[in-house]
Amino acid sequence: MDLLLDAVGWAGAALLLAGYALVSSARLSGDGAAYQLVNLFGALGLMVNSAYNAAWPSTGLNLVWAAIGTVALVRLVRVGAAK
Repeated sequence: MDLLLDAVGWAGAALLLAGYALVSSARLSGDGAAYQLVNLFGALGLMVNSAYNAAWPSTGLNLVWAAIGTVALVRLVRVGAAK
């Protein structure tokens, strides 16, 4: 179980870093659904790993990060539905 949750954490970290790198290099739009999904899944992966390891500040940070991504995705869906 430790190895699986470590892998989930590393995958989450890789997703967050990849998203940041893609936006910083202008290969991905920071206000698009793809970036928000990368952020959401990255934050969820790190949140699960942090909670398992009782790293509560990191767990809280990633919970908020995931909530921001969720709200952004909901807004994107609403805007798309309104068109």
